[in-house]
Amino acid sequence: MFEPVLTTQTQVEDAWRTLMGPWSFGGHSVWMMLVVGDRPLPQLTEISECEDPPDAAHVEGLAEILLMLDRDVAPGLHVAFLRSRPGRSTITETDRAWARSLYASARRAGVPCAVVHLATRGDIRPIPADVVGIR
Repeated sequence: MFEPVLTTQTQVEDAWRTLMGPWSFGGHSVWMMLVVGDRPLPQLTEISECEDPPDAAHVEGLAEILLMLDRDVAPGLHVAFLRSRPGRSTITETDRAWARSLYASARRAGVPCAVVHLATRGDIRPIPADVVGIR
C-alpha cells in the first residue's frame, strides 16, 4: 500500500510522480488528494472533462466541497491538486488559470493547499502560487 509522508513540496511532487506514473493522458482532469496530518487519505478524486478553466460558480462550488470535507469528513485536512492533460509539459495560460482557480477554492474554504502540479506525458511540474500571481 502506498503511504507516503507528505510534509514538504518535494514529497508531494514525488507522491504525484508515483501515483501518475510515466503515462500519457488522453483527457483533461483535475486530481484531488486529501491529506490529514502528514498522510494522504487512501483515495484520489478525479474531476474529468477539465479542459477549460472553471468559472466563478465552479470555483465557489469546489470551495464549498472542501469546506464540507474539512468540517464533516477529515477535520484539519489540507489538499493537493494536480491537473493532467495530453501534450507537452510547457505550462500554458490555461494551466495557470486552473492553478489560480484551485488555489482560490482552497483559500475560500480556509483549507491549506499544497503546490498545484501539472502532469503531462511522462512529466510532473509544479505550478507555485506566486507563478500565477497569488501571494
